[in-house]
Amino acid sequence: MKDGAIVKLIREETKRQAETLDLIPSENTVSQDVLKALGSVLTNKYSEGYPGKRYYAGNEYIDKIENLCRTRALKLFHCSPKQWGVNVQAYSGSPANMAVYYALLQPGEKIMGMSLPFGGHLTHGWKANFSARFYKSIQYTVGRDGYIDYTALRKMAKKERPQIVVTGATAYPRVIDFKKVAAIAHEIGAYFLADISHEAGLIAAGVYPSPFPYADVITMTTHKTLRGPRGAIIFTNIKSKIAKRKKCDIAKEIDRAVFPGLQGGPHDHQTAAIAVALHEAAQPSFKKYGRQVAKNAASLAKELARYGFNLVSGGTDNHLMLIDLTKQKISGRNAQDRLEKSGIIVNRNAVPYDQRKPFDPSGIRLGTPALTSRGMKEKEMKEIAKLIHTVLIKNKNVKNEVAKLCRKYKNDR
Repeated sequence: MKDGAIVKLIREETKRQAETLDLIPSENTVSQDVLKALGSVLTNKYSEGYPGKRYYAGNEYIDKIENLCRTRALKLFHCSPKQWGVNVQAYSGSPANMAVYYALLQPGEKIMGMSLPFGGHLTHGWKANFSARFYKSIQYTVGRDGYIDYTALRKMAKKERPQIVVTGATAYPRVIDFKKVAAIAHEIGAYFLADISHEAGLIAAGVYPSPFPYADVITMTTHKTLRGPRGAIIFTNIKSKIAKRKKCDIAKEIDRAVFPGLQGGPHDHQTAAIAVALHEAAQPSFKKYGRQVAKNAASLAKELARYGFNLVSGGTDNHLMLIDLTKQKISGRNAQDRLEKSGIIVNRNAVPYDQRKPFDPSGIRLGTPALTSRGMKEKEMKEIAKLIHTVLIKNKNVKNEVAKLCRKYKNDR
C-alpha cells in the first residue's frame, strides 16, 4: 500500500490488538482466509439484484459465490431449502432487522423486544432507534434476578398484541427459551423473530439451544461468535403458519425488503468472506472452539464471583457476563478506562435497574470469543480474573502480566 498514513495506522491497530486482551463479547479474530476474501477484486463488482436476476452484466461468478454462501448457511444450521429461505446480502445486523420490519409490518404497527438497559439491542425497539420511531415499541425487561420472566412477557404480549415478538440481546448472559417465546408470539398471531447475532457461533457448535424449530424469522450477524467478517444473514421460515395465515410469502417479502427496499448492490467481497467463515464453522475444529468459548466463560464467571464481583444473574450460560460494580463503588466507565490502561479491553454497560446514566453506567460486559480464538483455556481465564481483580480492587497496573499472556498466545489466526 502506498498510502503511508493509513499503513501506519493499520500497523498501530494490529499492534494494539496483538498486545491487549480483548474481552468484548461482540468482537473476535477472523482468519487470514476471511481477510483475503475481504481484500479481493470482488470489491470491484456491482451486483444489484439476486443470483440469476441481476441488473448488471458480468455477474456469472458473483452468482456462484452468493449461491455457495447461501447453501453453506443452510447446511451449517441444518436447514432444508424446502423450509428455509436465506438472504446473505444485508450489510450488517441492524439493516437485517430493519429489513424484517420493513417486510412484515406497516408503519406504526407494534414490535415487542427486550429493553436496551436490560440487555436488549437498539433495533429491538429502543427509543433512540428507527425501530421505535417508525413502529410502536413495547419493551420487556428482566426480573430482579437478571432472568427473563416469561410469565410477565406473555402477559404483556396478550395485553399489547404486537405484530412481531423479538428475542435476542447484547448483554443477556442466560439461555433464551425460544420455544416459550414462540408459543407466546403465535398465541396472539404474531411473528417470532429470533435475533441470534451473539449466539450464532455457539448454536452452530451445538453448545447453545437453536431457535430454528420455532422461529418465523432468524437474523444473525456473522462477526461475533461465528468468527466471520462484519455482515448478516436472514433466515425465513417458508412454512411459517403465521405467514400463511397472513397470506404472506415471507421469503420473497424479506428479499424485496433488502433489495430494492433498503439497499442497493450487495458487498460481494463481504459475501465471499461470509462463505469462507461458514465453511470454517462447518469443520470439527469449530465445534471444539465453541465448546471452549462456553467453558472459558463459565470459568471466568466463576473466578470473578470468587473474587467478590457481583455477576448479573449470578453467572453465564453463554459467552458473556455482566459485572455490577455498584458494591465496589466503581463506575463502568472508570473500570473500562482503568482496565484499558493495563491492556484489558472490556466495555462499560448498563446493568438491570441501573441508577447511573448510560454513558457512565454501573457495569462492565465481558466475553470469551476472542481470547478463545487465541488458544486460551480455563487456566488463563483464572489468571485474567485475578488480573481484573488486581486492577479494579488493588488499583495496580498489570500491563507487564498482560504482555506476557499476549506474547504466549499470539493473535495470528
